[in-house]
Amino acid sequence: MYSDLKIVTGSANPDLAKAICDHLGCQLTPTLATTFSDGELRIEIGDNVRGDDVFVVQPTCSPNVNRNLVQLCLMLDALKRASAGRITAVIPYYGYARQDRKVSPRAPISAKTVADFISVSGADRVVTIDLHAGQIQGFFNCPVDNLYAAPVMLEPLRQIANDNIVIVSPDAGGVERARSYAKRLNAPLAIVDKRRDKPNQAQAMHVIGDVEGKSAIIVDDIIDTAGTLCAAADVLLKYGATEIIACATHPVMSGPAIDRINATESLKRVIVTDTIPLGDKKDRCPKIQVVSVAALMAKTIHNIHTGSSVSVLFV
Repeated sequence: MYSDLKIVTGSANPDLAKAICDHLGCQLTPTLATTFSDGELRIEIGDNVRGDDVFVVQPTCSPNVNRNLVQLCLMLDALKRASAGRITAVIPYYGYARQDRKVSPRAPISAKTVADFISVSGADRVVTIDLHAGQIQGFFNCPVDNLYAAPVMLEPLRQIANDNIVIVSPDAGGVERARSYAKRLNAPLAIVDKRRDKPNQAQAMHVIGDVEGKSAIIVDDIIDTAGTLCAAADVLLKYGATEIIACATHPVMSGPAIDRINATESLKRVIVTDTIPLGDKKDRCPKIQVVSVAALMAKTIHNIHTGSSVSVLFV
């Protein structure tokens, strides 16, 4: 058995880490995370962690994915060298997950490289939420718990659920995810046929399934530039949907995303989680509703620490 439970965080999403601590009834372990004048990162754990069960909460997200990734690796290394009993990397949003295979000659498999960084730095276990590609779990040589945000996302959706809704996958790759939501909400499923010509550029073509006269709920894992989302909303409107709501676990919201969502009149609401901090983006877009995964992550951390089952949370 390990000694005390310790929660460590960097600068990526400290609010989520504090919320997790509130649910666990503990305090954040003080950590120095600053930058030297030449841009190098400085990390120092401010408390004794020898023999402790330490969880590092650090999404590798924007606005500086690479800095947050290096911060995570340096914190893992610092804890390993401080003789922590077990080190778990809690990565609510796993950056580089969309680069999980070679899509062109002489291209890296970046998701695998990042997994190697994290493993070599000292992670004994990894916890994440809604990996873009589930097979990324196999890139690690340690246990990986890929949680689902569905239990959290379904709460606001059940408030609007009725006999006249349809769950929509914005592309063929998200059908399994959308089907799980449709099953839980006892709703039919539709798919938007999407053609992508270039990265971050998508054109929705037509809808497979019946959406006419229904409230359409688009389910996705990531909203990046919102091109796919807004194109899907527009095509659903053309096919007769009366109301369009979107939900996605990870609000990357890069580039023109906020402007696109605001300009898409057919899109009435966008429900996201706090795996990535939105900052002032939420104020700039009144359509966004944020639900927290803090309680889900706190339960996971508690179960791992106490040796209880984590699979009970995969509902």
